[in-house]
Amino acid sequence: MSWQTYVDEHLMCDIEGHRLVSAAIIGQDGSVWAQSDKFPSFKPDEITAIMKDFDEPGSLAPTGLHLGGTKYMVIQGEPGAVIRGKKGAGGITVKKTTQALIFGIYDEPLTPGQCNLIVERLGDYLVDQGL
Repeated sequence: MSWQTYVDEHLMCDIEGHRLVSAAIIGQDGSVWAQSDKFPSFKPDEITAIMKDFDEPGSLAPTGLHLGGTKYMVIQGEPGAVIRGKKGAGGITVKKTTQALIFGIYDEPLTPGQCNLIVERLGDYLVDQGL
């Protein structure tokens, strides 16, 4: 299965008639493996800062999580595994796997919990596969 298929079928899936705004699978080095049409263009230092927070949980809390120039307030996640951010009625979930980062960006009416479920379910599967 291609990485694009994981994005299209597993991340951009329909949940109760709603779906993520955008999603991506990005290598820990910042290389894009696959992404949805509306995933924001990001800067390498934004991925570096996210990776640092996985190594040093809490490092993003003072400055926020930035992706594609958008700032998200960091909220409770799972240290070393999941970072969650909020901006207005939407937000972001980032799950770290062995080799990649899984991103999901949502807006109402999708809930934070639904976004977490979508992103973390795929992330857990890829971790189980050694990816």
